[in-house]
Amino acid sequence: MEMRRVAVLGLVWLAAAATVAVADPLPSYYNAIFSFGDSFSDTGNFVIINSGKLPNMPKFPPPYARCSNGRLVIDFLAEAFGLPLLPPSANKGTNFSQGANFAVMGATALDLKYFKDNNVWSIPPFNTSMNVQLQWFDEVKQTICSSPQECREFFSKALFVFGEFGGNDYSFAWKAEWSLEKVKTMVPSVVASMVGGIERLLDEGARHVVVPGNLPAGCIPITLTMYATEDRSEYDPRTGCLKKYNSVALYHNAMLRIALDQLQRRRPDSRIVYADYYTPYIQFARTPHLYGYKRGALRACCGGGGPYNYNMSASCGLPGATTCEDPDAHVSWDGIHLTEAPYRFIANTWIRGPYAHPPLASVVRDDMVY
Repeated sequence: MEMRRVAVLGLVWLAAAATVAVADPLPSYYNAIFSFGDSFSDTGNFVIINSGKLPNMPKFPPPYARCSNGRLVIDFLAEAFGLPLLPPSANKGTNFSQGANFAVMGATALDLKYFKDNNVWSIPPFNTSMNVQLQWFDEVKQTICSSPQECREFFSKALFVFGEFGGNDYSFAWKAEWSLEKVKTMVPSVVASMVGGIERLLDEGARHVVVPGNLPAGCIPITLTMYATEDRSEYDPRTGCLKKYNSVALYHNAMLRIALDQLQRRRPDSRIVYADYYTPYIQFARTPHLYGYKRGALRACCGGGGPYNYNMSASCGLPGATTCEDPDAHVSWDGIHLTEAPYRFIANTWIRGPYAHPPLASVVRDDMVY
């Protein structure tokens, strides 16, 4: 009983400490940030690719064109290091000297050819996979530096955030009605692809790379809605999440951490940070009130009704959907992505711990000492 009380008090302290705004800036250590990934990091690329330009939204102050009601983790990281919010790389003509964001909604770690070859067709209409984003990076690089040596020196002083990747790969496979065992066979390929991408950046001169793992897909309202079942044994009684879908995220994250540890040993001149999305989200689901999420972690703020306020025919932004008045009391924004409040929390825990290994602040501090 006493141990349980201590554990709860520890969670209360962590929640209080990490919900403080990222207003205590770190040293202006990095000259730029470069981000790769999917909709959890996309700051406008998907909108531009679809429409050809960023929307003019005078009623909404930046940041906009995000899958949230406000800032994302990548935005809070930029603010913490005294850098501007990252411009989307698809916004041609932008000055990328302080960073660029290559992340796109729907992006995969594996190329789209993999899915087509395996008869998985619930994929985006355009290819924005990890390798495509790395090609975009090569194009942007030409606007920043003019020689290999100059580029290596520039990127050695930048922060790279590589992911989240993999969540969409597995989601597309689930939609194709793959079994749990078959979905898990994808994980080694996804992780190997990610490691190959990171090595390409290290070869370009990158030294500090943050690599986020997967979120617990079984806790996300869209998953809980699409794959709802009467079999209560399929749900975790502590969280209400679907265990099968979380098991793939756990397997992915475990394999990713092993691969990153191996890569770190091969590249001792770099600092590779594993950033944990999974654990904080599970904590939100178990004890949402401790973190200020009075509406819980499994019900979307913006949606079209149903047990989790997610409705495929009336999803956020479509007719029939409504937006809650208290988004900061929710973990989920639209049934897939998070509200600004949990993104702020997670960013803090990646910077100062305990949900990054090692925390970014310690990476910077150690580098400044040596």
